[in-house]
Amino acid sequence: MTNIETVTAVSTLPPPRDSFKIDWIRLAPLLYTVGLFVLWEIGVRLSGLPHTILPAPSRIFEAIIQYWSPIWKNSLQTLYTTVLGFLIAVAAGLGIGLFIGWSKTIYAGLYPIMIGFNAIPKVALVPILVIWFGIGTVPAVLTAFLISFFPIVVNVATGLATIEPETEDVLRALGARKLDIMLKVGIPRSMPYFFGSLKVAITLAFVGSVVSETVASNNGLGNMMASAQSNFNVPLVFAGLLMLAIEGIAMYALMAWLEKRMTGWAHRSTMSN
Repeated sequence: MTNIETVTAVSTLPPPRDSFKIDWIRLAPLLYTVGLFVLWEIGVRLSGLPHTILPAPSRIFEAIIQYWSPIWKNSLQTLYTTVLGFLIAVAAGLGIGLFIGWSKTIYAGLYPIMIGFNAIPKVALVPILVIWFGIGTVPAVLTAFLISFFPIVVNVATGLATIEPETEDVLRALGARKLDIMLKVGIPRSMPYFFGSLKVAITLAFVGSVVSETVASNNGLGNMMASAQSNFNVPLVFAGLLMLAIEGIAMYALMAWLEKRMTGWAHRSTMSN
């Protein structure tokens, strides 16, 4: 048999069985989600709970179809206020985090103040924001900003403040200045902390915007769910929660993709596989 015939024979062989192997890891989120809804549906039907207490998933999907226009409009409003507040938090958190992490003295002085500010429930600030800016989009954006601001600041400052003293000593011995150490070591070191904090911050931003929309807005999913609750339209309330979950998962996945894309070099150990 010639070489050409050998290559042709090999190329016509059926692919190995491993190529048909199901990737259960990729399918796991979908399978678990479907399983959750199936168990939920069965549990509601067997228990006989009224939809005013716990609606079945089928009733929730019916509500989504029935009220699709207001759900879509309010979902876009909530996504807008959340993303805007989150982007402001990213810019401010990165800048202040770099400032706090620049010096151990600044870190020690401002960190307790940041903890005290973060300990204040942000829902308690909503009435003050309403007094200052009125009812509407601005309080929702600012609440999303305030609640997602702290994790970013803390992670960036921690990444800068925890540079190994031995590394700083070696760099200073080589003639590096404080600014050189921060630019070439400190900031790259803090990037995994920063991008990791984005996943936490974006989910908190949704909490802030929805809380504000519930009490200080005429638009958004928070306002829609509050109105539906007052009318005992529980399926619509759960439809709003489902839309929030979808938006939160999508934004979290985007932040996780950015983290992997920008700081993949920090996740190359075998422990991450």
